[in-house]
Amino acid sequence: MDVTELLESASLLVPEEVATENDITVRDVWDYLAHDEWQIALSLLEELGDGQPLPLTFWEQLAKAAEQLGLERSATWCHWRCSEIRNGMIRADLTLRPVTETRRKTPIAGHGVLRPMWDIGNLSPTGSAAVSIAGLWVEGMPILEPGGRATVRLVPLTPAHWTHVEAGQLINMHEDRTVAGTAVVLEIHPPATAMLTR
Repeated sequence: MDVTELLESASLLVPEEVATENDITVRDVWDYLAHDEWQIALSLLEELGDGQPLPLTFWEQLAKAAEQLGLERSATWCHWRCSEIRNGMIRADLTLRPVTETRRKTPIAGHGVLRPMWDIGNLSPTGSAAVSIAGLWVEGMPILEPGGRATVRLVPLTPAHWTHVEAGQLINMHEDRTVAGTAVVLEIHPPATAMLTR
């Protein structure tokens, strides 16, 4: 499919009553598509997708369209959203340890590059703490400095390890044996297996 077909197909998956904070609807997307304003249409569809859970196919089509348009950041975000649907997503308020208290001396990239270990209360067969890996996306910021604080989105590598995690729980981020940051869980969205149907 070409970009227009991908965007048109994705827009058909957005319910007509869905609107952004600025009252943008799928009708506005169609207006931009009619004038070959693909990048704007893509951005609006991403925004509409943030307001309501949409099927995996929606995000896959947006990722392909972004790739064809050469919009790397949008493509990365859409692929990330596909991972959230497949593996679930945990939103948390993360505070990184300052430079003086941790090995990390550089900022964390905010676009899903880092996949740290998390102490979420699981135990190994010997009774010691067992960590679980989750990708990390920093909301609204390109980087997070040591000592900084931000809302983050976590995508578990093994969703079954995270089923006991609940809102309000304190979890620790590790990049080595020391605690690199502490997060308070805000929301949990389990894998949306029902939404995987195409």
